[in-house]
Formats: sequence, structure tokens, C-alpha cells
Amino acid sequence: MQLHGLHHVTAVTGNAPGNLDFYTRVLGLRLVKKTVNQDDTSAYHLFYSDAKGTPGLDMTFFDWPRTGPDQRGTDAIVNTQFRVNGRAALDYWADRFDRLGVWHGPIDRSWLGNDRAVLAFEDAEGQRLALVDDGGAPAETEAWPGAPGDAVPAEFALRGFHGVGLSVPRTDRVEPILSRVLGFQELDRRPHPTLPEQQMIVYGMDGGGPGREVTLVVEPDAPRAWLGRGGVHHVAFRLRDAEEQQRWADYLLNAGVRHSGIIDRFYFKSLYFRISNGILFELATDGPGFASDEDPAHLGEALALPPFLEPRRAQIEAGLRPLETAPESGQ
Repeated sequence: MQLHGLHHVTAVTGNAPGNLDFYTRVLGLRLVKKTVNQDDTSAYHLFYSDAKGTPGLDMTFFDWPRTGPDQRGTDAIVNTQFRVNGRAALDYWADRFDRLGVWHGPIDRSWLGNDRAVLAFEDAEGQRLALVDDGGAPAETEAWPGAPGDAVPAEFALRGFHGVGLSVPRTDRVEPILSRVLGFQELDRRPHPTLPEQQMIVYGMDGGGPGREVTLVVEPDAPRAWLGRGGVHHVAFRLRDAEEQQRWADYLLNAGVRHSGIIDRFYFKSLYFRISNGILFELATDGPGFASDEDPAHLGEALALPPFLEPRRAQIEAGLRPLETAPESGQ
């Protein structure tokens, strides 16, 4: 039983137009699917990725404008890390963020272990993000050319996820799930670089490395987090196909991990379970993919609905705020 890295990260926004602008214009990602939350069709579900919508670089958002801001704390997914190639890429992004007024920290080598250079930054809603130098490791993604005028050069483009960060108040519940059930290997353990009284543990899937890491920070005295805009709803890990997913569904139940059962999301199939009260994991298949119902050249340009929602299109569209995704903008 082996997970194959990160599939997608789903977060919360309260400002779909601003979110679209940041992740496409600023970060140079492609809007590959403009759809709705299948469990709450009053909300957009926006998917950003590379030119092809490759699993492993799908940053997705539920648009919940009435929700309050994320209350930071423990028992939560606390940051999302993207990979880029080389120190020159980090320098480029630091300069770009300065020019575009995006908050970021210094380029730092201390907080992920293994001497990786990291540039932490945030979007306008406080979504905690980072860029990690992947040392030129192989990547499956294809850079999106983006809009003319201020496009991100292909050599500096985001190349996928590096990993995610979790905060927990204690390890006795989550560590057995990560290591014994999910098969994560402990790669590094050290005091947190900025909170030396707290422990930081890096876990890897399939040997670890770019796209296959989870960093756990133990914060026993932190308040409990409360999800809102600027926070992360869940993280998904990759499975090759439905057959492998069914084996995982059976395996998790045998291991005593209750889950949602397999849910067909049309673009992939999903299996959800919690490793704690606040941390939701998903196991998602790589396919069928975002071109299942759209021309690959025109992904994300119109509202896409899975077949079971299509009969309700008029009602759903009437309940959504307008969101322009014009082809000429590179989206």
C-alpha cells in the first residue's frame, strides 16, 4: 500500500475574483476548472493547476464569502508548499512579490530540514504558502504561458506541490495513522527553527522528496484552529486508479479508520477520512481529469457541471455571483 504524493489542496476563499487574480496573474497558474462545490452548489469550486491540469499541482478553493477569517491555531493544515527549480527562481519570486505588493518572508533554509531553501508568502486573505527549491528534481508539470505582459517565465514557474504543513497539539493519535496506516516514513525530527520548545517532524511518502512530504509541528499550547477564509479545508493524496482506491478503502476499514466511502467527483474519485478532529485527508484518483467535459484548450472558461448537476444548471447559475474568466486573460 503506497500513496504517490500530493494530489490537491483545497482551501477557502471569501473573494472569488481576488482569488482568481492572485492564483492566475500573480502565481501564473491556469484556471483549469470553474465548477461548484458538489455538496454546496451555492459556492464556486475553483481549480488552479499547470497547463494540463496535472495531479500534484491542483490548488483548489471553495468560495464562501460569508465565512469569517481563518482563526489560526493547532489541529489544522497550516501551510501549502509549492516547488520551484533553483535559487534563481526563489530570487525571481521574491522580486516579483515585492513588485506586486505580496507579503513574503526572507529566503530561508531552516524550517523544512534537509537544507532546502524556502520562501514563505501569503495571499491577500492570509493563506499561508511557500516556495521550496526542489533542486531540479524531475517534474510532471507543464508551465502555463499565462496572460501576455507579466507572465511567469517557464524556468521559474511553479512545478507542483512540495508538501503541506500540519499542526497538532500532540502526536499520539496522528503519528500512528501517518506511519503505521498510511506508510509515511520519518525523514527528519528537530526543534522548530522559530519555536525551539516545539518539535518538527518531516514525513515522506515513497521515500519523500518534492511532492511527497508532510511536515508535522507539535504545538501543545496553541489554541485550536477554526476554519475560515484563508485556511485549508483538506489535503488529498494521489492514487493511480479506482482499483487501487478500492484496495485503500478496504484497508482503511480493516485498520479501524472510518471513511466516507468512495465518492465520484467526475474529474476524479475521492475517499475522505479524518486523522484528527480538525485535519481532513482525501485519497483521490489521478483520472479521469479536467478534460473529461471540456476542450483542453478551453479549460476553466465556462461553468462546468458534472452530469448529475447539469439538469439544475439554470438554478445553480442563478445562485452564483458573476465571475469573469475571459479566454483572452490566459485563463
